[in-house]
Amino acid sequence: MNVIALQLDIAWENKTANFDKVRRLLKEAQPETGSLVVLPEMFATGFTMNTSAMADPHGGETEQFLASAAKEFGVCLVAGAPTRGRDGRARNKALVFSPSGELLAFYAKMRPFTPGGESEHYAAGAHPVVFRWQDWTISPFVCYDLRFPEIFREATAAHQPHLFTVIANWPVKRIHHWVRLLQARAIENQACVVGVNRIGRDPQHVYTGRSVIVDYHGEILADACDREGCINARLELAPLLEYRRELPFLADLQESPSRRQGV
Repeated sequence: MNVIALQLDIAWENKTANFDKVRRLLKEAQPETGSLVVLPEMFATGFTMNTSAMADPHGGETEQFLASAAKEFGVCLVAGAPTRGRDGRARNKALVFSPSGELLAFYAKMRPFTPGGESEHYAAGAHPVVFRWQDWTISPFVCYDLRFPEIFREATAAHQPHLFTVIANWPVKRIHHWVRLLQARAIENQACVVGVNRIGRDPQHVYTGRSVIVDYHGEILADACDREGCINARLELAPLLEYRRELPFLADLQESPSRRQGV
């Protein structure tokens, strides 16, 4: 499977400008039909708490753009957006669209970034999700989720995903954590990881990218460094499955002793 990470300098709360930029970068990249293309968290707005103006309802302009772009380029597209549900609450989601423009899956960020006030504006998601693409089982996560290995383990225990996508607005002052945590999630779950960050500035932070594609050994296959644009890698499923058969660590996943003993 061909995987593309699209790293961009997000224009603050300017959806039209960001839609245009994503379309231009995809045209330049000329992705192979059927590629998995991953965009950053809140790619069209930046990491905004202005949910009254920026959070779209289901079927809103951001979903319409993603459906259109997935169809235009013939790719499976994963991207982050602030959304508003029928209950009136905003959620920070990863949205997944097929090349036909169908919404394949959506995931609401389980761990809103409390230190930055996100939990005051966005409701937390309840559980991991997975979707299937080109025989791969894929589980999407969002930014701060990366610091909580237990929710990746929850996905692994239930579905044993072959690939995790982690989309983010991860600031430069903690960027060394970002890369190491992505590698750790890959190693401990015997899975590939695509981490997609942004570059540029918003009113609060500076971002220097380091979007990476990581294999199941934790090795970095592609690194966008601090540049706007696309990186790609071809991931093969058969060697990953063989590695899991040779070293079946995941078979030993079990409940903690305290839970087994009813503590």
